[in-house]
Amino acid sequence: MPVPLNRILYVEDEPDIRVVAKMALEAVGGFTVSACASGLEALIAAPDARADLLLLDVMMPGMDGISTLKALREIPSTAHTPVIFMTAKVQVAEVEVYKKLGALEVISKPFDPMELSAQIARIWASQS
Repeated sequence: MPVPLNRILYVEDEPDIRVVAKMALEAVGGFTVSACASGLEALIAAPDARADLLLLDVMMPGMDGISTLKALREIPSTAHTPVIFMTAKVQVAEVEVYKKLGALEVISKPFDPMELSAQIARIWASQS
């Protein structure tokens, strides 16, 4: 039986996307979401977030999603936390890179806010 998915650490630099996704994940999916505007913010929030899942945007200024994931892997509480990337960069070669970094899956942008929670739940259920 898979571990239940309750808490998500979500990192997205675009404020509108961050707000819409957070509202959808909480209202539709019933998840508790710690939303961060940058990789640095995620590193600060990670120890207290107690996240079951990392949901990371790939293209961000400063620390991109890949750099953010590498830094989160250095924090004991997120060293082994499953990750899903969200990005418009979904060419086959790009997705292969994300999967090699340990991503469970890649959600393409733009995404349907009303389907996002179900999509994440399906990915989560398929991991076990």
